[in-house]
Parts: sequence; C-alpha cells; structure tokens
Amino acid sequence: MARANQSELIVPLRHAWNITRYKRAPRAMQIIKNQVIQHLKVTEEEVVWIDPAVNEFIWSRGIENPPRKIKLQITRHDEPDIPIEVKLFEE
Repeated sequence: MARANQSELIVPLRHAWNITRYKRAPRAMQIIKNQVIQHLKVTEEEVVWIDPAVNEFIWSRGIENPPRKIKLQITRHDEPDIPIEVKLFEE
C-alpha cells in the first residue's frame, strides 16, 4: 500500500500542562515528535526532522505557557536519505 507524501495533523498539547510549569515547552516538543512517529508509523531507520519554526512557535509564549494545540504539515520523502519533515501548517 502506498503511503501519502503529505498530510496534515492537529496535535493536542493538553498533556504538556499536566507537569511542572517549567517543563511544559520541552514536553510539548516531545509530544509533537511522539505523535508524528505514531501517526506515520515511523521505523527506527527513518529520521523525523522538526522545523525550527515549530520550535519557535511553541516557545513564543515562554516555557510555562505553550499553546494548547498546533496544526502541522508532515512530508514523507521516498528517498531513505531525506528525513520526514514536520512544518507549521500555512493556509
């Protein structure tokens, strides 16, 4: 079965709020990576590359106040050398 090359994913970050407030933004980044791995069924050989714009968006309001959800655009490349790209969704 062929895999889709691009997909949109809305990642809820509500679980980042269940821990100490000084660890929320790093936990949000970890949640994003785990959701992408689960959604795309990433193998161990594949690499997930998260765009710095996603990191800046999560950290824009500080470490204590990340957004509640984020909409991402995920691109899977057919070549094994190029990683899976995760970018902010732009309309």
